[in-house]
Order: sequence, then C-alpha cells, then structure tokens
Amino acid sequence: MTTTFRTATAADEPALFALWDQCFAASHLPDLYTMDADRHRRTFVAETDGGIDAVVVYVPRLIRDAHGTPQRVGGIGSVATRPEARGQGLVRRLLVEAEQVMRADGCAWSLLFTGTPGVYRGSGWQEFRRTYAEGTIAPATTAAAPRFRIRPALPEDLPAVASLHAVYNATRPLTSVRTPEDWAVRVPAWYGRDTHALIAEDPVSGDPVGWIVARYVAQRDAAAAPAVAVTECALAADPGEALGELLAAVGDRARADGLTVARVRLPDTPDSRAALPRLLSDARTHEEWVGMTRPLTGTPEAIRETVTAAGATYWYGDSF
Repeated sequence: MTTTFRTATAADEPALFALWDQCFAASHLPDLYTMDADRHRRTFVAETDGGIDAVVVYVPRLIRDAHGTPQRVGGIGSVATRPEARGQGLVRRLLVEAEQVMRADGCAWSLLFTGTPGVYRGSGWQEFRRTYAEGTIAPATTAAAPRFRIRPALPEDLPAVASLHAVYNATRPLTSVRTPEDWAVRVPAWYGRDTHALIAEDPVSGDPVGWIVARYVAQRDAAAAPAVAVTECALAADPGEALGELLAAVGDRARADGLTVARVRLPDTPDSRAALPRLLSDARTHEEWVGMTRPLTGTPEAIRETVTAAGATYWYGDSF
C-alpha cells in the first residue's frame, strides 16, 4: 500500500464529509466547509489505495494582534484520521503541507484548539494559557428592578448584534474580524440549537446595548447534569449594568431547567469581574491549555504578546 499526500478536489468531498461524520459529532462541518470557495487548495489529505485516511484544513482568518491590528492567521481545523490509520504520523505530514501554504499566503502565525496537544507539539505548535470561571449558579435575587429589558435574540437583531460585536472587539487582542458571511453562516453554525442568545435592550430607545451567548454543555462527570457555559458577549460603549443583568438572566433560565453549575469564558476585565457574581455564587478560576500557536512569517514574541495581552479573547463562534 502506498500513501500519497495531496490537496483535495471536489470529488473528495463525499469522503471528507463521511470521515468528519465518523470522527466528530458536528453535522454543521460540511456547511462551513463549502462556504469557502478556495477550500480545496487549503485542504490536505492522505490517501491510500483510493481512500482518504486523514485530513487537515487550513482556514485563513484576520485576527487582531496585541495592538488591535488585524493580522492574517492560519487556523487549523477539521483534523481527522480514520481509526485504523492512526499512529502513522499522517497528520504530522499533512501539517508540513499546510505550513508551506500558510507561509506562501503570508500568514503571520497559526492557531488551533485541541484536546490532544501532543499531536501538534512535534510540528512546532505550542500551548498557551487561557482561564475561565466556574462555580455554582447564584440563587435568584429580588434586587433593584432591572435597568434593561432582557429578551431572546431574534434573527432580525443580527445587524445590531454585529455592530455591538464590532464595537466591543474593535481593538481586542486575539479576536477575529467577522465578515457578513461569518454572521450569516459560521456564527449560527457554532451557536446552534443548544444555544441561548439574549439581548439587553435600552428601555427608552429600544436599542440593543448587550448580547450574550450561553450553551448547555456536558460536565467532566458524564452522569452529572449539564452546565451552562457562557461563550460570548458583546456590549455597547457605555453598557451600564447590561452584562450583569444578562448574566443574571442566563442563571435564571439555567436554574429553571434544573442546572446548578455555570462556566464563563469572557474577557478578564474589571467590568466582567464585577458582573460575575450575578451568575456565579462561588466563582473559581481554572486554567486550560487547549490553544496552540506556531510562528510562520511572524515572531514568537509577537504571538506571546497577543495571547497574553489584557482582555485577549478568542470567541467560540469563530471556531475553525
């Protein structure tokens, strides 16, 4: 048997979709993949006797650096290997192919997220630290009347939400610059049926001043009830107490569904720290090392400055 390494063609797509379906519980991947007109040039496959054994996809993104300037970054995603072909170094070989194309495309660095970092360390990717807060959902309170009207986000809110996102992340390190196509396809795909998105609306003007996204996710103990995970927010330039009220509303809905644990991944800022007790009664900070970077045309120092910058955040809705 001879294994060849090449870029994908349109004829490979049924086999790719079948491989992703075998390896991931992510039915939206084909839709995300096909939205990219240049996808085949950036898809690298290992083929043995006419069958695809492994695949690596490079997704270009504009990601803000430590100074808020967008840089071209090569995202690595949809990495999959047939169970029978694992342990042969196929992904490592495909990463070499991807690296060459990312360099030729002018990517400053590469970014990926994984639960198996050992697969990538030998190819030059290194983990970086991120933190999140987790704890018990705070009990309902009868505090002062809310300043904002909190309601579910609707499809017609999309332009306002995109505007809030652009304002909130205008200079935020590690955030992606979203296109209209991202808002139309990519963000809804990652924030699907298990997602609760809420709007904080100014009661006088009716304008949205805040947006939050929460998902119900499995806990480490598979027998435990799900946790509610806050994965994204966007706030107006002067949001007042909007974030706190949105977090409280997430807690109200999760509590009504019988959940007791919440996990929050938001920028580590004074505003978010002040608002956190509205959702968590005993917030504990946890570290995770699932993000990995590799310098390409840029320097390791520039990457380190970006991922460690104050407020640096990579939103789940921009997953590769």
